Amino acid sequence: MGAVPKLRALAAALIMVAASACGAPGGLTTDPDSTAPVVSSAPARLPRPAHVLLAVFENKASSQVLGSRAAPYLTSLARSGADYVNAHGVAHPSEPNYLALFSGSTHELTSDACPVTFPRTANLAGQLRSAGRTFTGYAESLPAAGYQGCSAGKYARKHAPWVDFPALPRSVSQPLARFPSALSSLPTVAFVVPNLCNDMHDCSVATGDRWARAHLAPYVRWARTHRSLLVVTFDEDDGTGANHIPTFLVGPMVRPGTYRQLIDHYNVLRTIEDVYGLGPLAEARRARPLSCWSSS
Repeated sequence: MGAVPKLRALAAALIMVAASACGAPGGLTTDPDSTAPVVSSAPARLPRPAHVLLAVFENKASSQVLGSRAAPYLTSLARSGADYVNAHGVAHPSEPNYLALFSGSTHELTSDACPVTFPRTANLAGQLRSAGRTFTGYAESLPAAGYQGCSAGKYARKHAPWVDFPALPRSVSQPLARFPSALSSLPTVAFVVPNLCNDMHDCSVATGDRWARAHLAPYVRWARTHRSLLVVTFDEDDGTGANHIPTFLVGPMVRPGTYRQLIDHYNVLRTIEDVYGLGPLAEARRARPLSCWSSS
């Protein structure tokens, strides 16, 4: 067992024994029907953003991005918000991390296999839709709305987990070119995945940082006065056992600062579920929501 799983196991034990108030990580098992006890949270303390935009980049350790001269925009953005300096991916390679973030489980996937499908498996988009809210996944270089193929140019389905859940309508999968110019038209929750170059998978950190400035800055400015939230994370680091990734939140409801809570993708999912009053999925049941909210 590596260092990060050991930390998660220890933290889980502390939750059960000491009922720790915060900082617990998600669990490690991949059973989507996990019966693990739900960690209690305090919904009244959580905001309810009008919109959440979650952007996912690729394969970089926190030290390769935040504080790097190649990433001035992402560094400044993290410093303006809640920077989670002890954030980790849950697996290698990429695809299991996206599934964890979207559905609370890796579903025992240990590769970037394509296609994979989960016909009757609960997921964030389905939860939101059942609650009368909305979800869209925007993928750069997706050739057409609802496209089911594994790849097309610089698009990779393995980075667009909503496509793997066929109970969802194909309309939830949209090219980034259809990202609304009128930001008030955004769904309740939107995932944005750059293509294989702009997400830093095939191209440089500097390339990804320029993409972030061009595509995220308008939303960040708008969100400040429209009660909306940006979450930026990475699927995994560059292959280490620690799997230490950048993760930060920016928005008017966020209390800026450095946060040392040990988190992973399950904590991020649990936070989105909690702010919209949704029941936590699978391993998100074990994870505590993020605690970076302003009291104002």
